[in-house]
Amino acid sequence: MGNTIEVLIVEDDMRIAKIHEKFLEQMDDFKTIGMSHTIEEAKIWVDTIRPDLILLDIYFADDMGTELIDYIRQNNIDTDIILITAAAEVEVVKKAYASGVIDFLLKPLTLDRFKECLLKYKEKKVILNSTERLQAEDIKKLWNNITYVGEMEKENKNNPKGIDNVTKGKVITFIQTCDEGITAEKLGNEIGISRTTARRYLEHLMEEKLIFVEHIYGYVGRPERRYFIKK
Repeated sequence: MGNTIEVLIVEDDMRIAKIHEKFLEQMDDFKTIGMSHTIEEAKIWVDTIRPDLILLDIYFADDMGTELIDYIRQNNIDTDIILITAAAEVEVVKKAYASGVIDFLLKPLTLDRFKECLLKYKEKKVILNSTERLQAEDIKKLWNNITYVGEMEKENKNNPKGIDNVTKGKVITFIQTCDEGITAEKLGNEIGISRTTARRYLEHLMEEKLIFVEHIYGYVGRPERRYFIKK
């Protein structure tokens, strides 16, 4: 691996993939060299460009992300994997752990959390590229992974009735892509939930001070309530 870490983004939602690409653009020594929205396409990218790092989701229309993990290991492809997903089922986590996945990030994902994970990965790559004998502190850093499964479980217990972190993550991620804000009705239509449910999640996120609302006045009629992510 050279000075620049080449990254392949494997994510079925194009909007989320673009967000991850923008996050990477804000980091030194990382470069997006490809983007795939299916597992079969990802296999072609992996065979062709052999990226240093893959940012991988779990759920795809054609297969599971764990299938790509198996494919990489079975073909002895030298690439690292960080899972970025809303999937926190025990079997998925066990599979990731047993397969040597570098880290496991749960959606919804903030820029700060993303940067923290990638910087720790970069630090580990520097250590492993060393030609000298490693110190005890270096070895400790290699196995001191930070995952957020426990954090998500704790948050789920603290959530009010009718709020779960998977849907909450989808809502946050979608609002991040809406520079002009989003109404409850449009949000419901876009992510497949009712307007009432969408409003419930929006009000919850406002209580957590993650989003804010503005009244947009048109030419006629009542003002429209649009919700925006806090930067």
